Amino acid sequence: MRRNRKVKILATLGPASSEEEMIQKLHEAGADLFRINMSHASHDLMRTLIQRIRSVEARCGRPIGILADLQGPKLRVGKFAEGKVDLKPGQTFTLDNNDAPGDNSRVFLPHPEILESVQPGHRLLIDDGKLCLRAEKCDGKSIVATVVSGTKISDRKGVSLPDTLLGVGALTEKDRIDLDAVLATNEVDWVALSFIQRPEDLTEVRKISRGRVGLMSKIEKPQAVERIEEILELSDALMVARGDLGVEMPLEAVPGIQKQLIRACRRSGKPVVVATQMLESMISAPVPTRAEVSDVATAVFEGADAVMLSAESASGDYPVEAVSMMASIAGTIEREPHYSGIIYAQRAQPEATGADAISLAARQIAETLKLAAIVCYTSSGTTGLRASRERPQVPILALSPIIQTARRLSVVWGMHCVVTHDATDLDDMVNNACRIVAEEGFGMPGDRIIISAGVPLGTPGATNMLRLAYIGSDGQSGV
Repeated sequence: MRRNRKVKILATLGPASSEEEMIQKLHEAGADLFRINMSHASHDLMRTLIQRIRSVEARCGRPIGILADLQGPKLRVGKFAEGKVDLKPGQTFTLDNNDAPGDNSRVFLPHPEILESVQPGHRLLIDDGKLCLRAEKCDGKSIVATVVSGTKISDRKGVSLPDTLLGVGALTEKDRIDLDAVLATNEVDWVALSFIQRPEDLTEVRKISRGRVGLMSKIEKPQAVERIEEILELSDALMVARGDLGVEMPLEAVPGIQKQLIRACRRSGKPVVVATQMLESMISAPVPTRAEVSDVATAVFEGADAVMLSAESASGDYPVEAVSMMASIAGTIEREPHYSGIIYAQRAQPEATGADAISLAARQIAETLKLAAIVCYTSSGTTGLRASRERPQVPILALSPIIQTARRLSVVWGMHCVVTHDATDLDDMVNNACRIVAEEGFGMPGDRIIISAGVPLGTPGATNMLRLAYIGSDGQSGV
């Protein structure tokens, strides 16, 4: 199965898309990898979904990535005696450690870390920002605040703290249990981490996972944006989680932050996923709005590695149509006359490493000679990532003897992954590359390709060789 686009599609599974038949339809419609939301999935359901995805993978013959999204801390107020209360802008309202039911003057806040961390002047946003409070007095046990905007608050509404750095890590006890279950399957390729505030939040997960999964940091807090370079250094990928980001930061700032994060990832050669409300209206409608189409197009023009569907594919009425529409938008944008120029203008300078120099040379040669494809032999995935970082105009094929590497690369821009044997010598390497390019529909006899690999063959991270070859009449090297 060959995709006619380079940006990847990440589809969330849920009640509307948990059956194996539907998962296959979503994959055939364009989904390259699937997200399991651990906020809603039990361990039994997670294992069932993984088994169904792997069954689809075996039938389709293409590596499919799986992302497990950990819930992270959920900060919520307590309950009210009457379920909800009405407030007025300018009035005083208190959040405290008293677990008695709340009223229109106070409510229980079952998070001592918030009570201890909030300072006068800090904002507290309730119910996705529908209610805004400003802290006036804080003593570690209560926060006396003024209502800035909004008039209602009800039971168990979420709390966001755009001005406060909390003294709590990104992993809750539930997340640790979920992470152990995810790692035990040995079938999940990526883990997404919520509530990242600082680089240290990644340390514990790194120790637990020991490289068995890729770590994708969800950027949804201002504190993470401020330290993005340090967080990116310790992450394998980023997700631009625009929903929570748009609550904790001004909405008009989110598009600029999205561009900043995409370009930071492109410089470092790490995948970046743009998420949240991309085709939101397709939860209940068979077609998106023009604004949503423009939103997806912007991410594609920026060179994002992947775009994500949440409720659209998880619980919407038109999951297959949503995936098909996203694939159609992406493919159309990538064929636009201005697309290559925009991508080229944002291309990062290569780092002073042999692998970067080889990848740069491969892209320049491929585009100058109008080759059929760039072929990368990669065991760890590093060679494939460096090739994708160049955003070449020609297709990239990543050949790997390790299925886990191929699955993890399914989120990477432009990457067509094929699981194959490790080359025994240079002739075998060239013949195998030419054969696969022909079989996968990227070239035909007489076409030329360029191959990058590491010598000695099979040495991870040792990309140091380029080889030009053309496809012979038998589908192998014409020599």
